[in-house]
Amino acid sequence: MAERLRPDLAVIAQNIAPGSRVLDIGCGDGKLMAELVESHGIDARGLEIDPQLVERCVARGLSVVQGDAGSDLANYPDKAFDYAILSQTLQTAARPDRMLDELLRVGRQTFVSFPNFAHWRTRSALMLGGRMPVTRALPVSWYETQNIHHVTIADFRELVAEKGVTVENSWFFSGGHEIGNFAANLRAEFALFQLSRQG
Repeated sequence: MAERLRPDLAVIAQNIAPGSRVLDIGCGDGKLMAELVESHGIDARGLEIDPQLVERCVARGLSVVQGDAGSDLANYPDKAFDYAILSQTLQTAARPDRMLDELLRVGRQTFVSFPNFAHWRTRSALMLGGRMPVTRALPVSWYETQNIHHVTIADFRELVAEKGVTVENSWFFSGGHEIGNFAANLRAEFALFQLSRQG
């Protein structure tokens, strides 16, 4: 029986064509990869920095290597994959702008999901409490978090526009459910974008 996927990962799985070649960057314990391989017949590869998570993936029979996406994506050839996936990791990258360039170089299309730091709960925690938020979407204290770039949906849209990147599709989530596009920068806890770049 397949494991239940996080909402953004479930949407990604539904939008990848069967038989595709996929690179899952920061693949964690491999839940998405396992779903893609078992249910969609996809050639999935993973890149993960945590050696324990790599071991778990390999024990599941998944093709995952240990590496740092910030430096190791440079070793992959142009358009080697139909899709490159970066889920809930962009905000931890040293240079998210360069990471996005690399994703779009190695993949014909890319899926990027991230927590939205403009969500109303985050805004309220800062405005009313004067403290860095600990919320359902951001459950770790400021001194423990791996999030080093506090990106919002509006920021991300501006970045992809500056880079001339095409937004193929976008999805927004709150409380574990997909919500509409209306006021997403205020209402969404997480966002997912499907992107491509010509050339």
